[in-house]
Parts: sequence; structure tokens; C-alpha cells
Amino acid sequence: MDRTGDRIRARRMDAGVAQRDLAAAVDISASYLNLIEHGKRPVGGQLLRRIAATLGIDLALLERPADPSLIDRLLAASARLPQVPTEVAQVEDLAARFPGWTGLITAQAQEIMSLDDRLQMLNDRLTYDPDLAKALHGVITAVTAIQATATILTGDGPVDADWQARFHANIRDDAGKLAATSRALVAYLDAPDDLERTRLSPLEERDTILNATGYHRPHLEDPALLAPVPPARPGVADLLARYDAVYAADAEAMPIESFVMAARDLDCDPVGLAAHLGQPLDRVLRRLASLPAKAGLPDHGLMQITAAGAVLLLKQAAGFDMTRGSDCALWPVYTALGQPGRCVTARVAVHGQNDRHLICHAVAVAAPSPLGPHAPPVMTATMLVRALPKPPDPLCLPVGLACRMCPRADCAARREPAVPATQL
Repeated sequence: MDRTGDRIRARRMDAGVAQRDLAAAVDISASYLNLIEHGKRPVGGQLLRRIAATLGIDLALLERPADPSLIDRLLAASARLPQVPTEVAQVEDLAARFPGWTGLITAQAQEIMSLDDRLQMLNDRLTYDPDLAKALHGVITAVTAIQATATILTGDGPVDADWQARFHANIRDDAGKLAATSRALVAYLDAPDDLERTRLSPLEERDTILNATGYHRPHLEDPALLAPVPPARPGVADLLARYDAVYAADAEAMPIESFVMAARDLDCDPVGLAAHLGQPLDRVLRRLASLPAKAGLPDHGLMQITAAGAVLLLKQAAGFDMTRGSDCALWPVYTALGQPGRCVTARVAVHGQNDRHLICHAVAVAAPSPLGPHAPPVMTATMLVRALPKPPDPLCLPVGLACRMCPRADCAARREPAVPATQL
């Protein structure tokens, strides 16, 4: 549906211009302008330019809306600094008129979030790392020993020559230990040469690699293709190898050609595909999300979490721009954790500057613990997300990205107050 009339009405009301005055200024009747604003009549390019000029705004603000995901990222950036007042009512204007600047703002916000995560990681390392604690203990022990020996040597009483030689030898040995321990500690804490690369966590770097191909791994579909060079960072390589192992098993169980044909016939219905192919639902969800764009099927997002709610895998898609910091408990993936093995299907409306409607399928799988049957199972929940072409029924589930950004006051799942719009 063309929303040009809605945008004209919104800009006119923002400017405080009466409908009849605007109509007279652009040489049309007020009744015809009313039909345009309510989507009952189209508006031509020349008329649209005259309306924009009369309202004193850029034509782009009336021709096309701003990217909803960009607006949500701007609001998320503002919510992280509630002490800085921002004009939430003008966020769409900002995104539409200055896409370059808004892109810079959101990129910087993402960079700050990554640096915050790295800072938290280093803080945890300082607090819990046993090797670091051992090194610090060694430094403190050596300094204390040197201080005690120096106190004896500088005391009021005389020190025998033999004891003095022993104390000097002790200071020399302790100083050597202190120097070696200090050098090792500095090397342990020193920033690596490739600081830009290590600003990303291993999960983020793994996701960056997968995002480049839409989470599709061509070399695992066709053995004739060469495998890409594995990442240099061991942690990233391990995570990517784990993803590839699951991907290869999925591709072997459901070859891409036959799977794409079945998905096209069943309109990408994961439940129908699982029944038709005789495959586990979580495998079908992963397979749909990893298909290449050339397959000509709708774009799907994917989210995988642990029983603790930690995000293992997150593939964004049209209308689905969740981040690892998103924590709305109303998403079906969290519901699935309480009902392992059952498909949780829900139509959801993502609240934002421009509400988006999605269809979600989620399922949780409990794998036996490697520790034995006495240990709790390893639970993983997987959710597939697809944008709906039109708004669903009124009973769709309202969801959000984070409590601080969600203005719904009657949400039973809220865990912290929302940042007031005046602060956004």
C-alpha cells in the first residue's frame, strides 16, 4: 500500500498548515487533497514536488519512507544514553534526509557496543582468570619479600656480613623473579598488534564471515568447490568449524536441489517440509535460513539460543534486525524452551517507528549431556523468522527488541522501565 498520502498529512500537520491552505497553494481542491492524504487518489510527481516546496521539506521525505531497521537502530543508540535528550519525533526525518549521517551514527553505536562487550570481557578476565591471579600473586609475593629484606638491611641495628650477603642474594633473586613475572604479565595483558580485528568477539567475527554469504556455505553443497581459508583466530576457527559440521549434516540429509523444489511447492512452510521430508524441524529451520539468494525463495532470519537465553547464532533478515543485546522474552524462541520438541508458531508484530509483522516458527531440542544421564540435557532453541507481506490478524503477538525501547506500559513481561519518549 502506498503511504505517500499519510506522509503528506503527517508533514502538513507537523508544519501546522491547514488542509485548505495547502490545497490552495498547490492549485488543487481541499477535497482532492483529502482523498490523496487518505490514500484514495494517487499523486503525480509534479504535484508532489509542489507540495514538498510549499511545506519546505525535501521531496525524498514524501517519496519514500526511511528504512525501518535504520530507525530502530537509531532509537536503540539513543536508548543506550538516556541522559542525552534526543528528538524522537524527528527520527524518521533524520533517517530519510541524512542517510549517510544516520548510517555513521548507527555504525558508531555498534562500535561502542562492541567495545563495551570487550571491556566487559576484559573485566571478567581480570576478575576470574586463574592465570592472571597467579601472576599477580607472584608479583605481590616478590615485592613483599624485597620490601621485608630491605627493611632488615636498613634497620637501626648492625647486620652481620654473612647475613648481609644472604639478604643481598635474596633481593637479587626476588628482583629477578619480579622482573620475569612483570614481563610475562605485561605480555599477557598487552593489546595485540591487530587491535581492529580483535575488537570483535569470536562470535561476532564468526557472524561477520557467515553474513558475507548469507550463512550459505557453497563448498559444503558442492565438493568440487574449494573450501575458504579458515580464520586465523583459533576461537573463530573453532566456532566456524562447529557451524560447518552441522551445516554439512543438514546438506547431506536434505540436498539443496530437492529441498528448494519442496520448499517452493510448500511455500516454505517448515512444519509441512519436516513432515514431507521426514526430517527434524530444527534441521529444516536451519536449512531454510541458509539457502542462497539465487534460490529465489523468501529471505529468512534465524536465531538460536541456549537454555540460559544466550544467543548462539543470529541471522538477520528483512524486518528482523535483532541484536545480541535484544532481550524481549515474548519472542517464540523463549516460549519453545519450556516445551521441548513442540513447534511454537506465532505471528508477531515488532513495535517500532514502523511496525513490522513476522511469522515465527520455533522449536527446542534437548540433547543428552556428555556427562551422563544424571546431568541435565543440553537444550537449544531455534527460531525461523520470515516477513509477512501484509499485516496479520489482530491477535498477533506484540513483541519488542528491549524493554528500555518498548513503550507498551501494559506488558506483563517487562523487566525494567522504558526510557521516556522525552528522553529519547
